[in-house]
Amino acid sequence: MRERVAASVRRSGRSEADVALMGVCKTFPADAIREAYAAGQRLFGENRVQEFGDKAPEVADLAGLEMHLIGHLQSNKASKAAELFQAVDSVDSLKLAERLNSAAEKLGKKLPVLVEVNVGGEEAKSGVGASVDEISAILSAASSLANLEFRGLMTVPPFTEDPEGARPYFRKLRELRDGVVKRQRVRLDVLSMGMSHDFEVAIEEGSTCVRVGTAIFGVRPRKE
Repeated sequence: MRERVAASVRRSGRSEADVALMGVCKTFPADAIREAYAAGQRLFGENRVQEFGDKAPEVADLAGLEMHLIGHLQSNKASKAAELFQAVDSVDSLKLAERLNSAAEKLGKKLPVLVEVNVGGEEAKSGVGASVDEISAILSAASSLANLEFRGLMTVPPFTEDPEGARPYFRKLRELRDGVVKRQRVRLDVLSMGMSHDFEVAIEEGSTCVRVGTAIFGVRPRKE
């Protein structure tokens, strides 16, 4: 998998150091995380607080393990998320940012976060609206939250069978990031976009982190 990512990066004329590979381990057991870790993987993404809470004791001994929450986070679970994860990549409201900031302050930590953007305007998906105004509003209001570090944007585009169908959405997120940076004069270095079936297109459009599950761990276990 790393070779495929590296090849995509080279084709795009970028440095391999510019793009991180995140292993998305939702629904997979702790043993799968340990196996990937043994193969050199260090960055992982989990969708649910409770699910990783159950796995956390089994991987607590893995030095350098970096676990990000990438799924929707309810504000009443912010304290647990701040405790379990090294970063939260799915901040979609000021209320949630405030809850995470309070939790991080109590823990005495600085918590890196990403703003999740609903680039496709899909009702079933979380995320702030896909406009410079809406993203800037969150960043402006959250500028006083000293225990959060806003590093960039994340998105999950509408699914299309053809990976090329995601390209306009990836391009839109990059353009939104550039517009916010220009307006707010802030650093937003991270663009988390691209999954197993479309990560190559995402890299071509500027992704700095691709979130890959199936291509690393295989087909997800079926629910009983």
